Amino acid sequence: MNVDLTTKYLGLDLTSPIIAGAGPLTGHPDQMKALVEAGAGALVLPSLFEEQIEHEEMEFLRLSDFQADASAESTGFMPALNHYNLGNRQYIHLLEAAKRIADVPVIASLNGCTMDGWGRYAKSLADTGADALEMNIYFVPTDPSASAADVEQRYLDLVAEVSAAVSIPIAVKIGPYFTSLANFAQRLEAAGANGLVLFNRYLEPELDVNRFIVQPHLELSKPGELRLPLRWIAILRQHFSGSLAATSGVHSADDVLKAVLAGADAAMMVSALLEGGPTVIRDCLDGVRRWMEEHEYESIAQMRGCMSRANCENPSAYERANYLKALTTFTSTHPI
Repeated sequence: MNVDLTTKYLGLDLTSPIIAGAGPLTGHPDQMKALVEAGAGALVLPSLFEEQIEHEEMEFLRLSDFQADASAESTGFMPALNHYNLGNRQYIHLLEAAKRIADVPVIASLNGCTMDGWGRYAKSLADTGADALEMNIYFVPTDPSASAADVEQRYLDLVAEVSAAVSIPIAVKIGPYFTSLANFAQRLEAAGANGLVLFNRYLEPELDVNRFIVQPHLELSKPGELRLPLRWIAILRQHFSGSLAATSGVHSADDVLKAVLAGADAAMMVSALLEGGPTVIRDCLDGVRRWMEEHEYESIAQMRGCMSRANCENPSAYERANYLKALTTFTSTHPI
């Protein structure tokens, strides 16, 4: 039995439901090629951070000013800023290389910090040839005067700004910390989002108790982290008409299957690839293929959402009832 592993994500045709998510591997041309050969349906490049761009622009200006009075000829030595592709030039080169190497969709990832930056750099990436854009919104609200509505509106304004600046599809990568995620998802779609990536793994600080400093700490994801995206993909599938992608905790063929059955159009891998290399994708796809043959599914489209909240025999399993069941199940197998 031949099974069809193709899927659509953000309106793009993917040869498989596994996307190599934004991470170190998609930042190197040789690794990109290996990821595609292993079966990745699309590549998400590492995020371009607006702060990096601004830093490089400032360094360029500093160098220009330093040389400005060196000689009479020096004023014409450095190119004019408005004719020079500055801070994002390396990222542009990476995107161009990815488009030459990969015969699958290449998705640029942008992490901005100003409204103007989001729109301006999104347009630059779209003009370079990105097939889609992933908005990696990393915002931790710390101002107590900002209400939940204020925070949500900031997201909506950013999506609207980028949507007006580009014609390519947009996926919004968000965290799970919203009071009414189903409502917010619909509002993001109305603002211009073509898809959601669930969920962003916010880096959490670590405290050094000896040096009294706060430092960043990164841990690779574990399979158990997939449960949170699964719940919300299953819930959102009936309320969100755009694409849904699962990220955080996708490590095996079973994880990919769970994501699709819950309603995801694609599953993104990063940590598993860092640990096992690009061939993890091939192994996962082989496992997905075997499972589909065993359960007589002919295509990813046929199985997508079969276990979403809308199609689940017991929808409350994704809600409060599942909490009580988990507690009673645990205590019955682990008597106190």
